Amino acid sequence: MEAGPTTGGIAPPKLPRFGEPAKLLPVAFVCGLIFILYYIHMTYHCVPRWESGRNGPYALLEMLVFNVITGLLVMCYLWCILIHPGTIPTKDVDPSWEYVQEPGRATVVDPAILNPQEWKRSGDRRQCKWCAKYKPDRCHHCRVCRMCILKMDHHCPWIYNCVGFKNHKYFFLLLFYTALDCLWIVLTMFPSVTAAFDPREPFMKLFMLLFGETLAVFLGVISSLFFSFHVYLMMKAITTIEFCEKSTKRHGFDSSIYDRGWLGNIKAVLGDKPQFWLLPMSPPPGRGISFVTEDMRLARDMEVGRHVRRRAHAASAAAAVTASVGGA
Repeated sequence: MEAGPTTGGIAPPKLPRFGEPAKLLPVAFVCGLIFILYYIHMTYHCVPRWESGRNGPYALLEMLVFNVITGLLVMCYLWCILIHPGTIPTKDVDPSWEYVQEPGRATVVDPAILNPQEWKRSGDRRQCKWCAKYKPDRCHHCRVCRMCILKMDHHCPWIYNCVGFKNHKYFFLLLFYTALDCLWIVLTMFPSVTAAFDPREPFMKLFMLLFGETLAVFLGVISSLFFSFHVYLMMKAITTIEFCEKSTKRHGFDSSIYDRGWLGNIKAVLGDKPQFWLLPMSPPPGRGISFVTEDMRLARDMEVGRHVRRRAHAASAAAAVTASVGGA
């Protein structure tokens, strides 16, 4: 059993945000891929097509669209790295989250106020032994970041950060723009790749175009699969961790206590303003502490009411059958 502050052990010390330079290597690798594809597409495709003058405004429009998509991709990537995913409030902000495992000194949190949906099997509130705090719904402790993350989806080494409540939208858009950018490169650069097979063209031009096209196809397929998976998670109102937990426990993937309908589920990830859904701004409102809205409570109460009425109807029907058999 691992030791923690509530079991008499010592919690791992918290490090500065970028206190482990070795973990920046994946970030540097991703930045290198972005630079290589941008350089190849601009140097060996966009600029030559524009300078040739044979394609007119189309070449300029193609270059403009490519730079806009790439700019949005880079912005989302930076936000994924720099924006903290969110953690449990400190005792200075909200002391009710502090957990003290000592008789007579345990912090009590009123369920009527926070309305938690997730409890331990023992019926107690979920708490983190490392952070010595109660856990809000959908909160999990990340041993890499060494803190609890609000609405934790997963830890991503490629962004040197966790994907949580405050940066989930930017990660989702990062996958979207990566897949879109790779698709744009593959489709628009293909004519230049075929033209480079001309024996009169330099070998280096053919190599760079072919390498860029192959790399874009590979990254496009991978990012498209990941993006499709996260679209599925968004529409089902579950995170990657919750998906894995349902898979392990063999629960149905179609049930989530946080389901708000397809529109509400999209707003929970991309924000309440549809005009900003595809832009790295206007994230979902809230603190990432509670995810049950009034309409969800009403729907759950109605479902419980229907279940109670169904059981009462079945019981009365069974009693009627028993009475008729006894009278016969």
